[in-house]
Amino acid sequence: MSDKIRTQEEIAARVKALESMLIEQGVMTTQAIDRMVEIYEHEVGPQLGAQVVVKAWTDPGFRERLLADSTEACKELGISGLQGEDLVALENTDSVHNVIVCTLCSCYPWPVLGLPPNWYKDPQYRAAITREPRKVLREAFSFDVPESVEVRVWDSSSEMRYWVLPQRPAGTEDWSEEQLLALVTRESMIGVGPLAEAA
Repeated sequence: MSDKIRTQEEIAARVKALESMLIEQGVMTTQAIDRMVEIYEHEVGPQLGAQVVVKAWTDPGFRERLLADSTEACKELGISGLQGEDLVALENTDSVHNVIVCTLCSCYPWPVLGLPPNWYKDPQYRAAITREPRKVLREAFSFDVPESVEVRVWDSSSEMRYWVLPQRPAGTEDWSEEQLLALVTRESMIGVGPLAEAA
């Protein structure tokens, strides 16, 4: 984990240096950079995937459409775009836990999850998660999947971009949409982490 943290700090420093250079050379303005950040924080990203998840949790008909054709179901909510042409939602159940990876490069369902995290593109993650998924989930993400649950690893490609529909927690039947949205994390839609703890 310390390597992961150090890597994040190094990346942040590089991004800041690159940003400063682009501004100094007049390639970009601070306003343009701020707008790009705003787009990825509010207009694309895992919050859109969370909306899809909550809709599937609360609308059985939508859930069926999502599992049958994720691309078309997401379009019903206005979610589509580049790298979202062939989305496949994988449903977690009491007996199956799904995890996504792209072993060739970093194919990722951008419209529902936004930008891929750096570790998703790391060759070590891409190789290890396919060989020893339980070990990687436990050691890299502090996420233990019970032995009674089968772990399935799905390899995304440019033709097929998988993402995970987490299982709705018991006892949330009367929860508001806002409460449910707060549970859904990017990691839970990749399959490397649990839902967030209820507030």
